[in-house]
Amino acid sequence: MTQRDESARPSVSPAAPSPAWDARSETQITLRSPGELADALPYLMGFHPTDSVVLLALHGERGRFGGRLRLGIPRNSEEWPEVSDQLAETLVAGCVKRGARPDGIVLFLCQDPRTGESGREVMERLRPLAQSLRLACGGLDVPVYEALCLSDGRFWSYCCPDERCCPAEGTLLALPGTSVMAAAAAYAGIQVRGTLREMEARYAPLEGERGREQESALDAAAADLIPRILGGTDGEMLRRETLDLADLVVERFRVAPPLAAPPEADARDDALLACDEAAAIILGLQDRVTRDRAAEWMEGPRAAAVLRLWRALARRCVPPYTEHAAAPLTLAGWVAWSMGDHPDARVALSQALTADPEYLFAQLLHRACNDGMDPEPLRRCLRGERRGRAEPPAAVTGTDTRTDAGVITRGTKGADEPGEVRDAIRDGDPEGVPGGIPQEVGPAGPDSVVPAAGAASPGPGGPARPGGPSAPAGVKGPAGKARTRRRAGQRGVRGRQ
Repeated sequence: MTQRDESARPSVSPAAPSPAWDARSETQITLRSPGELADALPYLMGFHPTDSVVLLALHGERGRFGGRLRLGIPRNSEEWPEVSDQLAETLVAGCVKRGARPDGIVLFLCQDPRTGESGREVMERLRPLAQSLRLACGGLDVPVYEALCLSDGRFWSYCCPDERCCPAEGTLLALPGTSVMAAAAAYAGIQVRGTLREMEARYAPLEGERGREQESALDAAAADLIPRILGGTDGEMLRRETLDLADLVVERFRVAPPLAAPPEADARDDALLACDEAAAIILGLQDRVTRDRAAEWMEGPRAAAVLRLWRALARRCVPPYTEHAAAPLTLAGWVAWSMGDHPDARVALSQALTADPEYLFAQLLHRACNDGMDPEPLRRCLRGERRGRAEPPAAVTGTDTRTDAGVITRGTKGADEPGEVRDAIRDGDPEGVPGGIPQEVGPAGPDSVVPAAGAASPGPGGPARPGGPSAPAGVKGPAGKARTRRRAGQRGVRGRQ
């Protein structure tokens, strides 16, 4: 698979309902038209998908939503038939694996117009993709009941030929906050985030003068750190220095509560973090033991500040240090997942795998989060690690106090996760499903809804095309084009861990 947007890495899947909605999990939400389906999509995903294919499985006569799958739209149209087959197989097999073969599918294609392009032209350009997906699903005896294109504030149906309800110029989407799902989400105290692109931008490297300053700081930090490691500096000392500095910055963030608007909040956090501080922590986190100890900061009153720090560090991994972002991005995804923020967790973990597709910790967490697993086993494991270090040294076995310079400086492959951490993440992990995609399709049902939960159906008197929100699931899709990797060198080449 080639020529796919970075945002194309699949990143959505099931998650536990928010506490606000969980108390009202018996609420029924009925969607009766293509327009209500289109308006409900951001509430099902937790954000407004951009440049995305979204498939939603339907179950039963009333069309209850089950599995959910999202993938970025491939740029190369020649890939569409193959991708369609793989996506259909992934969604259906994932639902079957969990005991509920879908009775139908609702399809969404979401893409903004290119320069000089209209929304209708986007719809026509993506029509072959919609047809490929409909054929792929039909080939598995699972019909596509509705296929919608969302572009430029309008939607079009690929299934309805009646211009009285689905005009050629498209139909305006409902104003934000006025749809059935918006009312239900407001009642539950749930807010939809911005677009997927806006969520990913919170982790994007700094540019311009700030980016050049950070690059110089990373160069200087690497030049200082490598001789210390090669000179035999005790690994535990370097780990303590990294974690002590990170702890200092976390406290600085904590006493400056986050602002409401994400761009302003991120800009303020960037101003609170000096370039040399960021460089030292980023390089220190390339050591697996340091990173694992930082992962223990996943709960408690400072967890929100910790998440802000990992985000800020990801933004400081400017070229040519972009692969170093895998560590802070993975930590950000882990803390977000631990705090119950599944949409942000999946975005961060997806970005970590974009930075380094071979980063094992991100792979494990991404799979576990997408499969709807409970993070508590891993939290218990990390709490145990922390308690173990508090015991007398004789009671702690297998502790390596050395830091391998290769982990930070040579990009050594093959570094693995500690067995107990790996087992905690993989505990209960189901086997993969066919289709050639490294996939994650999560459990269906009303107990795994993001962000608004509850059963749904078209209801009596509704249209023949069923639809209604309920439990989603996700997919990890085709790998992107193989990228050229930097190897040894002074500019901070790092290992996959």
